[in-house]
Amino acid sequence: MEDEEEPPMAVQIRPDVSVGKNLSSSDAVSVGVSVITGYLGAGKSTLVNYILNGKHGKRIAVILNEFGEEIGVERAMINDGEEGAIVEEWVELANGCVCCTVKHSLVQALEQLVQRKDRLDHILLETTGLANPAPLASILWLDEQLESEVKLDCIVTVVDAKNLRFQLNERRDTSSFPEAFNQIAFADTIIMNKVDLISQEESDELEKEIHSINSLANVIRSVRCQVDLSNILNCQAYDSTHVSRLESLLEANKSLTTTDLHDSGVRTLCISEPQPINLDKVRLWLEEILWDKKLEMDIYRCKAVLSIQNSDQLHILQAVREIYEIVPARKWSEEENRTNKIVFIGHKLDEEVLRSGLRDCRP
Repeated sequence: MEDEEEPPMAVQIRPDVSVGKNLSSSDAVSVGVSVITGYLGAGKSTLVNYILNGKHGKRIAVILNEFGEEIGVERAMINDGEEGAIVEEWVELANGCVCCTVKHSLVQALEQLVQRKDRLDHILLETTGLANPAPLASILWLDEQLESEVKLDCIVTVVDAKNLRFQLNERRDTSSFPEAFNQIAFADTIIMNKVDLISQEESDELEKEIHSINSLANVIRSVRCQVDLSNILNCQAYDSTHVSRLESLLEANKSLTTTDLHDSGVRTLCISEPQPINLDKVRLWLEEILWDKKLEMDIYRCKAVLSIQNSDQLHILQAVREIYEIVPARKWSEEENRTNKIVFIGHKLDEEVLRSGLRDCRP
């Protein structure tokens, strides 16, 4: 099994005098969190071990959510808190990384970690192989308790290039899609692992299929998850001030349509509207399709650049499942074409209904 590796060397953790101190507002710099997900056996733990053993000079905390047995270091760190709530001992590894296992309260674990955030550059959260990353994303992105302490940086999905097509086809003809679809649909970065086990042609076809599901994700090919860490750290995928990459993604996907598709699978669709739109109407429309599942459309992700009526600010929209946020990002420049561009990733997307709904948001 690829994920069965020798655990990294653990050393005695030093007492942290900063734990328990109240940080001043000037010290309150949020720590980025990358959620690492992927189908069973894809190589998540290989990626985590690669980071924990790497000589990268970064102070990275790794949280193993629920099932730490895959990685092997849990023998040195499992220590249930009161009523088995969380693990309260952190193991510091020889390269400066910090590792822990969480059984129940992720929020509690993160609160403990960020108390030592003057020592941390980043936090990685590894989920179980069957986990849907959407609930974790909502906790990290907009949780009021954590908003000023940590920020969701990106969702990283590791896929097994050798077996992914089988996993995607497993229940394609049923109403229940396998976890592999969800994990790709929600990803900001996708690591296509084990590409050495397939041909170049197969690899190209697989990347094309991945992009048909989620064209907004950055796809990285790897062998044994040896990737440049800049691809999974400090991606700022949910940062409203980091709008340039979102704009380029939306521009690249402006021609995506569902009219040439013959199934109702998980797909990416882009729609646009050249006229300014009313912000209140947009909110009502989004809540109809995200919350009420209008016409049975199931929206997983949504990203957009919006031109709002009576505003000189470019607004960006991001949504993960039912949670969405619309915020001003920067001023429109005089030469820009103020067009609304929205990309949806979801199941049973109805292109005409979405186009019509966006048109109805005009003033």
